[in-house]
Amino acid sequence: MTKRLDLRVDFAFKSLFGTHGNESILAAFLNAALRFPDDKKIQTVQLLDPHFNKENQEDKRSILDVHAQLEDGSRVNIEIQLNNKHDMEKRTLYYWSKMYSSQMKEGMDYGELCKTITINIVNFRYLSHIHDYHSTFQLYEREQKLLLTDMLEIHFMELPKLLIKWRNREVDPREDQLVRWLLLLEASEDEEITQVLEEIAMQEDQVLKKAMDEWERVSQDPEVLLAYEARRKALLDEKSALKRAEKLGEEKGKQIGEEIGEKKGIIKVALSMIQKGLDTQTIAEFTSLTPEEIDKLRHQ
Repeated sequence: MTKRLDLRVDFAFKSLFGTHGNESILAAFLNAALRFPDDKKIQTVQLLDPHFNKENQEDKRSILDVHAQLEDGSRVNIEIQLNNKHDMEKRTLYYWSKMYSSQMKEGMDYGELCKTITINIVNFRYLSHIHDYHSTFQLYEREQKLLLTDMLEIHFMELPKLLIKWRNREVDPREDQLVRWLLLLEASEDEEITQVLEEIAMQEDQVLKKAMDEWERVSQDPEVLLAYEARRKALLDEKSALKRAEKLGEEKGKQIGEEIGEKKGIIKVALSMIQKGLDTQTIAEFTSLTPEEIDKLRHQ
């Protein structure tokens, strides 16, 4: 059997969940993640340009997020993180605010702004004081626990916590669809999970079957594999840089290491893609480098 892409790598995740033609897969994941009642299930989603903050070209944002609009106008952004950069809450609020404010057009009334949801899937333990793998945050009054508005909704899904529950048989993908979809992200490294999900796909879940078939297909696509390997290597470089920075024991060291690791990783991705013969537009899309920067790399 073909070695499948690791869906925890953001490029692979977007290839499956954030690609035109796979909207039904994304809708199924969101229905499971957002726990909509049966009469409010998402039927269709519209994939949007993830560059929702175009006025600042230097703004830190991931072009590998999955950004979508639901039927009621709600916006959803999904980000998957392999490495703990120790800034998740600030990153999340920043991305949420940009996504929320990007809806506002000239002459538009505030009442027309739609609910904005961010979903963070992380491959590390983040909320140490919470045992559950899925946490949802909204705006509440501290004492009365009164919801101020449902316009803000932030989700954290911690894969390591889910795996512990899976190994302890505390969760069942046959009964919980979110468990099903999140375990899919771990399936490339676990034959038992793969087997269980394949059985569910064949017996009862046609969308999961479509997802697994598409996963198999993209894992054999030469162009996808080139970009995937470049991105995976960049993430490994970033992880190494973060570890080196953490050993310094100082916040300044962490910041410098992170910035250097990210920059070097981006350049290595671009150089690898140049060597493989990919065009400038494709390289720019997956690295956020400008065409001018890419041309300089070509002539090094």
